[in-house]
Amino acid sequence: MFIVIGDVLDKHMLATLHEAAEGLDFTDGKSTAGRYARDVKANLQASPGEALEAVLEQVRKRLMANEVFRSVARPRGFARMLVSRYGPGMEYGTHVDDPIMQGARTDLSFTLPLSSTEEYEGGGLVIEDAMEDRVIRVEAGDMVLYPTSALHRVEPVTRGERMAVVGWVTSWVRDPARREVLHDLDVAARALFDQQGKTPAFDRLFKAKSNLMRMWADD
Repeated sequence: MFIVIGDVLDKHMLATLHEAAEGLDFTDGKSTAGRYARDVKANLQASPGEALEAVLEQVRKRLMANEVFRSVARPRGFARMLVSRYGPGMEYGTHVDDPIMQGARTDLSFTLPLSSTEEYEGGGLVIEDAMEDRVIRVEAGDMVLYPTSALHRVEPVTRGERMAVVGWVTSWVRDPARREVLHDLDVAARALFDQQGKTPAFDRLFKAKSNLMRMWADD
């Protein structure tokens, strides 16, 4: 399931985090790439430290407070998060992300731009599926969430600078089809409640969703 979630960061928080990210120290992004991805990775990544962790902690808080993110991802935790930076000529060729990062399974990946699309050209996130390559460029503060199992790449930046927070989520529900069922039930339950309130039909629907989550959640 691919989804774009709007306004994960409001304008104030976006401006604050963008300014903070600009002040981070950056190193060669190859240092965190897997064995087969190093040869196609040409970008910069923020160096570990208190300043980086402060930025990432704010993003974690915003994500865990976002109802759509929680419904789609069923997040158990974040396997890894980082801040990436692409200048002119930088790109990340076709690759698939590691299935295990820092001892945690990776189920979903996300890209949360800190740079406006007006600040750079190129740099589209390209996600491959059976039908076509999807080129995705979302505005700063919005987020694209997609299966970590997908082949993907970042097109070369031709002008300006593309900065983003990227991360990997460990879900309580590892099966993507089951996560989609739970999200659909969330949407249906919310719509029913908004239209009719807490009715017996709503209670039955909410019970079914809760029990499926109980059955499918990893121990």
